[in-house]
Amino acid sequence: MPSKRKNAEAQTTKINITLKLDKDLVQKIRVLAAENGISVSALVSAKLEEELSRHIGYEEAKKYALAVLDKGWDLGGRVPTREEMRER
Repeated sequence: MPSKRKNAEAQTTKINITLKLDKDLVQKIRVLAAENGISVSALVSAKLEEELSRHIGYEEAKKYALAVLDKGWDLGGRVPTREEMRER
């Protein structure tokens, strides 16, 4: 019978990645993570999730806006005739 921990790990598969960051930046990130009581990995993961969420929201808003522009708006008027347009 699988343990609860193994079952939870199967649901949230994580992989390791390697990053090259400036030494001063890493030190600041470590301090920020410590101030928040989380690991550097958790901090980076949370920030990337925030950025991805913002990007997805932007893409959805853009898709909606472009669909509205494609449809256009009915302003309730009519196209004036050539004569009406030339009247002063």
